[in-house]
Amino acid sequence: MLRSPLSQAARKEERTAWVFLLPWFVGMAGVTLGPMIASLYFSMTDYNLLSSPEWVGFENYSKMLDDPRLRTSLSVTFAYVALSVPLLLAVALALAMILNRGIRGLAFYRSVYYLPSLLGASVAVGILWRQVFGTDGLVNKFLGLFGIHGPGWISNPDTALYSLVVLHVWTFGSSMVIFLAGLRQIPEQYYEAAALDGAGRWHQFRHVTVPLLTPIIFFNLVLQVISSFQSFTQAFVVSGGTGGPSDSTLFYSLYLYEEGFGRLHMGYASAMAWLLVVVVGALTAINFYFSKRWVFYGDGK
Repeated sequence: MLRSPLSQAARKEERTAWVFLLPWFVGMAGVTLGPMIASLYFSMTDYNLLSSPEWVGFENYSKMLDDPRLRTSLSVTFAYVALSVPLLLAVALALAMILNRGIRGLAFYRSVYYLPSLLGASVAVGILWRQVFGTDGLVNKFLGLFGIHGPGWISNPDTALYSLVVLHVWTFGSSMVIFLAGLRQIPEQYYEAAALDGAGRWHQFRHVTVPLLTPIIFFNLVLQVISSFQSFTQAFVVSGGTGGPSDSTLFYSLYLYEEGFGRLHMGYASAMAWLLVVVVGALTAINFYFSKRWVFYGDGK
């Protein structure tokens, strides 16, 4: 039975598609799935990178229950996420609404505001932050103009974490651009109808902008929560790799790095990595579950 030219063309197109997809599958297997499987195996071993791994079962996971620094790193990280994510989203939305008014040079301002998102996780910015918030930094020099003697923001356990929160909020650019794109999609006639009904700017924002922007808010929320839990460079540079002072900036990822590459407890670090996967996955699932109550899509769902 002869095959139709159409089916032959479809098969050729399918083979071509598989050829183009092959590099992605190779990368997925070699760069993502392979290391994940290896990490899961190492999490059940005693492995120090210098000798062969020794199987210990779930001992690394049970050890985490009695690790006070792990609990500290979790509490610091949760506090960091709880403070920085809402503040970042609020700043990003506020600036997006300002830029959405159609000011001149929009492309320039959008690029300038997006720049911190590219630089915020760099070592150079971390070093700069140490200088700005140091005892003799720019912040204290500015406060000194008003007769205020500021503390060493980085060296004080009560304020060190807040300086990192400010650094994270400073990287609002990517969320702002996404908010700006969402605001551009809201039809102007909705605001005109609200204005005819006597709604002021605040009521228009509350009853028109926010409900129609909830899918974008949810998208940014999920991305920022995941990104914040992975924060590492800022705390490593600002604290000198110690998580100090007094473990006040001991992010979970920093403690994981310290265990894996500082103390060569690679098995324990692998178990910590899987705990992070579970925590982030659980929080993402919770966000998706509760999104049904406050996220509104155009199809009415």
